[in-house]
Amino acid sequence: MTILDKLADHSRERVAAAKERLSADEIKSLAQSLPKGSFEFEAAIKNNHDIAFICECKKASPSKGIIAENFPYLQIAKDYEAAGADCISVLTEPKWFLGSDEYLREIAESVAIPCIRKDFTVDEYMIYEAKLLGAKAVLLICSILTTQQVKDYIDVCDSLGLSALVEAHDEAEVKSAVECGARLIGVNNRNLKDFSVDTGNSRRMRELVPPGILFVSESGVKSAGDIELLREAGADAVLIGETLMRAENKTIKLAQLRGIA
Repeated sequence: MTILDKLADHSRERVAAAKERLSADEIKSLAQSLPKGSFEFEAAIKNNHDIAFICECKKASPSKGIIAENFPYLQIAKDYEAAGADCISVLTEPKWFLGSDEYLREIAESVAIPCIRKDFTVDEYMIYEAKLLGAKAVLLICSILTTQQVKDYIDVCDSLGLSALVEAHDEAEVKSAVECGARLIGVNNRNLKDFSVDTGNSRRMRELVPPGILFVSESGVKSAGDIELLREAGADAVLIGETLMRAENKTIKLAQLRGIA
């Protein structure tokens, strides 16, 4: 069993426990009672005239363990916003990433830029949760979902006005994401089955994504040089986690990555 399999299984356990507290019908009703979103996450990327930056609040990961012993997540999010981030990614997976739904709820209430719930979505229940937590987008990972599930979950997102970032790693998954009608495709440079990283993966996969679909490069980006290569390849956005989380001054680091410092 890969780490990804374990993450997906644990998500199913979390959903089962959550349904004991609040039924699927109840959470759906609550989410649908909120004002419909206007797909702010994808709009923030589309409206950027250069490459957009999705900056991540992440305390730990399965491959690196604790990344940030000191984790003032609200201040980190506010620093990202002040430094010109377009969106914020918030880890809510509690076991391996030490994330929390409360981190997302508080960050979404405290910043004006849109947040994505970064988690391992295995049930539409988690999409309704994301809406209630204040997220403007959710992550759908092709390698743990069938093509039909991704289609169905995009439909749920659309009904709530949430963006769906459909994540792929290889050629087959990119083709599946396109087939699903994804408007926003993220190519992960990290292989979630063994956590190896190849930053060239996004550049290779870029040509498989048709014009009109927003393209996000995820993971392993460490320098302005990496950003420039992705810019040249036609990436619309980059999601950066560990590089920013390990930086002592995140404002300066983000400026360096953006090529303005």
